[in-house]
Amino acid sequence: MEPVRPSPGWEESLRAERAERDRQMREDPDTPLLAEDVKGFRGLQYWPPDPALRFVGRVEINDRLERFTVVTTSGKPRPCEKYGTVRFVLGGRTFSLRVYRLLDVPSRPGMESLFLPFLDATSGKETYPAGRYVELTGPKGGPYELDFNRAYNPSCAYGALDRFACPLTPPENRLGVRIEAGERGYKRRAAEGS
Repeated sequence: MEPVRPSPGWEESLRAERAERDRQMREDPDTPLLAEDVKGFRGLQYWPPDPALRFVGRVEINDRLERFTVVTTSGKPRPCEKYGTVRFVLGGRTFSLRVYRLLDVPSRPGMESLFLPFLDATSGKETYPAGRYVELTGPKGGPYELDFNRAYNPSCAYGALDRFACPLTPPENRLGVRIEAGERGYKRRAAEGS
């Protein structure tokens, strides 16, 4: 994948998406927030938009799609498939991440329903310890956009572990660098007394 300059309005679009996510967290009846945290919820924390963390390109599709069971935060196994790999350059170094398909999620029309979890050097310190997710967007077959500015925490990061079976990031998707983009870790204000 290659770095790509953002289109006009990219930053405004990103900010609008973040505001909508905050609204949904506050107002959606199925919010992943615990009931006691909704009233005091003031919004998620994000790194500032960084256009250098946007890439466009193809997924190198595996010759043989390997099925496996991914472990989840609830302990419930979920069927998954190793679909392919994306490669990108940061700071002069080439990195790769595996791309998966969760086989228990219905595919969306025109989309591959690709799943990309990752851990980086912020995981467990400034971001959720089990990793974050980022969507690969684009038409079926690509080219795809990988925008770490849209990285988000899984639903289980907000406290309701019994309600969600969030896939843990497989060891092969651990990056040894900091990805300072997207959602930061969530701190429960109710638990902190504020």
